[in-house]
Amino acid sequence: MNQEDYRKLISGRTTGLGSSILRLLLRIAACAYSLVIRLRNFFYSKGWFRAHRVNATVISIGNITAGGTGKTPLVVWLCNEITQSPKLKTKNCQCAVLTRGYKATQNSKPCPEHSRRIKTQNYFDEPAILAENCPGAKVVVNPDRVAGATEAIAVGANILIMDDGFQHRRLARDLDIVAIDATMPFGFGKILPAGLLREPITALKRADAVVVTRSDQADEARLTEIENRIRDIKADIAIARAIHAPVSVQYHEVAATPAHPVIPANTVIPAKAGIHKSDETVDSRFRRNDNLEEIKGKKVFAFCGIGNPRAFLNTLQALGVDLLGSKVFDDHHHYTKACLAEIRTQAKQLKADLTLTTQKDWTKIAPLLTGEKHLSFAFLAVEMRFQAGQDRLTGLIEDALAGRIRGKYTRRKSEARNNKEP
Repeated sequence: MNQEDYRKLISGRTTGLGSSILRLLLRIAACAYSLVIRLRNFFYSKGWFRAHRVNATVISIGNITAGGTGKTPLVVWLCNEITQSPKLKTKNCQCAVLTRGYKATQNSKPCPEHSRRIKTQNYFDEPAILAENCPGAKVVVNPDRVAGATEAIAVGANILIMDDGFQHRRLARDLDIVAIDATMPFGFGKILPAGLLREPITALKRADAVVVTRSDQADEARLTEIENRIRDIKADIAIARAIHAPVSVQYHEVAATPAHPVIPANTVIPAKAGIHKSDETVDSRFRRNDNLEEIKGKKVFAFCGIGNPRAFLNTLQALGVDLLGSKVFDDHHHYTKACLAEIRTQAKQLKADLTLTTQKDWTKIAPLLTGEKHLSFAFLAVEMRFQAGQDRLTGLIEDALAGRIRGKYTRRKSEARNNKEP
């Protein structure tokens, strides 16, 4: 069952006896999963499971639902805000992003003529985006967040941004920011696998701030409803509204050799690493178009493999493109040349001028585009922009960097005592 069919099932859009039986089975499984999650959270709240405190400020960006809520653009914004903004930039600031790298690596074997060279890993998906868009930070790829934090500190980091960290409670944090997608805020109100909630909505009590993403794709009444429900759970929580603002279209230009985002076989992507082809930087392979007006009215075929494909397609239509058709894959889809051949065929049949995708998908298809001559491929670059609530959120970030958040400070002292115990 693909992602779209699964969502139709859990949302109740599919009918019939078979669908009803499947939903019942999913609810039974969700009860077991919910019990495990609730017990785990209870054990952490009682201190029976220990959260590890490290010698750095830790800010977590996470969500409570499966699928694309906009965590990665939010991590990029936060990272650049800390390292570049005069208001937040601190002296001796060494920032690192901790990411688990889910389905983001593909081992590559060395060529015979380079058999003595160290093996490399090709990083795609979120790690590649973070490495390219956070020039002032290192990116540490490790599913063990505590081990990743240790690695980051070992290379000089003193501020750690934990990507997708809300449920990863083994690493203590100073600030918890949760992204909630305005187009699908509460995962059909059910726990996985019966819905999309990764844990009960009441878990928002642990959060310090919520960023309602894609707020331009919901009306004011819906946004108010979302915010009221959040405040029913935690009255004093900071709430901000943000959008995924398109900033440019970046085009593929044919090169003599494929471009692979190759990172050395350790798990740390250095600050300002960019994306590399073997040992050479390949930024020159892209030409940047900051004038989005140029794609208005263009005949476009779109494709993506992300958590919320409808939001991407809505963005393209809002830009005024003539969207002739689209192809949607499951989130974290692994692209092959056969996939691109299918996309190319559909786009040509529709007489598209341009084939557009997301930056997340681009990191995986770029190595496969060598030799493309007849059809333009490009990705839409976006960035997080705030519509409301940014000042309060920035204030919380400043307090976290300065160690002034009392609740977190109290917890820090308690955890420090626990860490000293044998």
